[in-house]
Amino acid sequence: MPVALAKSPAPATTQASDRSAALATDWQQGGFGLYLHWPFCAAKCPYCDFNSHVSRQIDQRRWLDAYLKELDRYAAEMPDRVLKSIFFGGGTPSLMEPYVVHGILDRVHQIWPQANDLEVTLEANPTSVEAGRFRDYAQAGVSRVSMGIQSLNDRDLKRLGRMHSVAEAQAAFDIARNQFDRVSFDLIYARQDQTLSDWQAELRQALGMAIDHLSLYQLTIEQGTAFGDRYDRGLLRGLPEDDSAADMYAATQEICAEAGMEAYEVSNHALPGAESRHNLIYWRYGDFIGIGPGAHGRITIDGQRYGSDTEHAPGKWLHSIEAGERAEVRHAIDPQDQAGEYLMMGLRIREGLDKQRYEMLAGQPLNAERLSYLSDIGMIIDTGHSVQVTEDGRMVLNAVIKELLVD
Repeated sequence: MPVALAKSPAPATTQASDRSAALATDWQQGGFGLYLHWPFCAAKCPYCDFNSHVSRQIDQRRWLDAYLKELDRYAAEMPDRVLKSIFFGGGTPSLMEPYVVHGILDRVHQIWPQANDLEVTLEANPTSVEAGRFRDYAQAGVSRVSMGIQSLNDRDLKRLGRMHSVAEAQAAFDIARNQFDRVSFDLIYARQDQTLSDWQAELRQALGMAIDHLSLYQLTIEQGTAFGDRYDRGLLRGLPEDDSAADMYAATQEICAEAGMEAYEVSNHALPGAESRHNLIYWRYGDFIGIGPGAHGRITIDGQRYGSDTEHAPGKWLHSIEAGERAEVRHAIDPQDQAGEYLMMGLRIREGLDKQRYEMLAGQPLNAERLSYLSDIGMIIDTGHSVQVTEDGRMVLNAVIKELLVD
């Protein structure tokens, strides 16, 4: 009778080579996207810590030329990528002249092949919405608009430093929905003097307006903002206690689920199939180029993954590009840090984290004892193939992430 021979383990050099090849193509599991940052706003909101600036005069032709130069530079470094999404963020991109958006999208179509379901999103504020401008954006190739409405309460809009009224926001939303099949909007909750019943009523009103997507964020007080300064001086009164804010979060999940718009990410709700494809690239840890002042990126070139950071000051960024200089700094990300980033991103979404992918990046599996502990206390679901955070776990997501990060 023949004797079965034990299969010899693959040589270490082969295993290392296989892992190196897997690392080089890991970004493909998340896809490839493009983010363009427009750094200008009509006014600076007191809660905002994004890289946004108020400027009376903007030579938009110069800005278009600079964006095109950066697109060409990246195309030379990363040719033949299939582009899944384009996102115009800010700032207030709806302040961009339509010819700027048109010029950028024309160049993108020339230099990269696109997915059949390419998503092109543009962020807009209600104060900068015009029917003609939106029609021009749609003709240029924008397929989705994300609107910063933030509140359906006029008193709170003033407190948040917003320049529009509820009536203006609703009118702008109607203009958008007549031009685009996909329209999302943002709301902020846990605002000053807001009660749970206030938020429940406002959220139901929002769901009555919504098409297929809502982004619902709890107000956070960031250092370096006007709200942060007021808070430090004890002048930002009426903020809800932690328990009240937690109740608002729980009510958000319940009410949205009843309306068929469950959270596919901690703060984002959508009808099935209407998820933001661009943001899913971030959360699935794909590659994305960041162009514009203060934009960030994650890009893989010649098998090495890099993080990219750009000059924040709009004038310095523009002058650097016009002078043929880089306004970007890159840093190599080692596989261990990639694993940590993937964990932090992947646990934000309902589909969760792929355990095998994490192990490939980290060079070791997730800690079995910690997984078991978090599962036992109801914070995660470990399917064997994936790790998903439960509703209870999402409320303390940072603690769950900290528990699973490799020491």
